[in-house]
Amino acid sequence: MTRRPVSVARFALAMAAMLMLTDVDAQCVMCKAVAEDSAAEGAVGRGINQGILYIMAVPYILIGVFGFLIAKKWNFVE
Repeated sequence: MTRRPVSVARFALAMAAMLMLTDVDAQCVMCKAVAEDSAAEGAVGRGINQGILYIMAVPYILIGVFGFLIAKKWNFVE
């Protein structure tokens, strides 16, 4: 028994869903508030960029700590 018809159907469904997507303008409430406040102060995007940097840094720090602990456990780091 082959699974080809199921995978083809899933692929076709996924492609149809992607083709039906439309452009949307959405922001979280906090991002919108920071953007409006920074625009009022004349520094457009400064607060948003700082927030993005903070959000981006956390996963890298966690992955680094996790990787260090694994390397230490397997005696890669002494």
